[in-house]
Amino acid sequence: MTEPGRDCCADSPGGETLSLAGAPAADAARRAVLRRRVRWLVAGTITYNVVEAIVAVSAGTIASSSALIAFGLDSVAEVLSAVAVAWQFASADPERRERAALRVIAVSFFLLAAYVAIDSVRSLFGAEASHSTVGIVLAAVSLVVMPVLSGAQRRAGRELGSASAVADSKQTLLCTYLSGVVLAGLLVNALLGWYWADPLAALAIAAVAVREGLEAWRGEHCC
Repeated sequence: MTEPGRDCCADSPGGETLSLAGAPAADAARRAVLRRRVRWLVAGTITYNVVEAIVAVSAGTIASSSALIAFGLDSVAEVLSAVAVAWQFASADPERRERAALRVIAVSFFLLAAYVAIDSVRSLFGAEASHSTVGIVLAAVSLVVMPVLSGAQRRAGRELGSASAVADSKQTLLCTYLSGVVLAGLLVNALLGWYWADPLAALAIAAVAVREGLEAWRGEHCC
């Protein structure tokens, strides 16, 4: 029990205030700041990806672009991943929800990989997509925004030791790669008419998604 007149935290021999768990009080305060930062970053990621999904799917439908539609569905997978991390960090003890959040993130990677792979193969033998200025602008903007969100969340997640936050940041980074692939594909299709360039590159993204999904499932994202 705590001695009368004393706070619940004890002083270390060097005069440093310790929490009940024995960790410096400053560390606990820092973790609280990092958790809030992760929640804000996740909220920003969800908001951006909802808008991105609506614009990409709409533009892809108008232009008959499988790449743009796949890009929009990737945003849906990213929202699913971010929601899992938001659910985890809404708890007073996020570590207890870590494994469940990682499993949701892994599944979102697998679903993304499956769709992109199937859609890419179909695109190679399907109808050619028409030019989409909206799609080009959207992919270019995402190529700038996504690395910023991913980098900030990855740093916070690593400092917290949160595998799920780091895994979600890699999902966002994968969206960055896909943005580059889609942008290149749309530009090449618009300028040179090489409609097959984008689906081939998207297949490589699908392979990366499978790898990231396996790492998330095993909880290997904290290193």
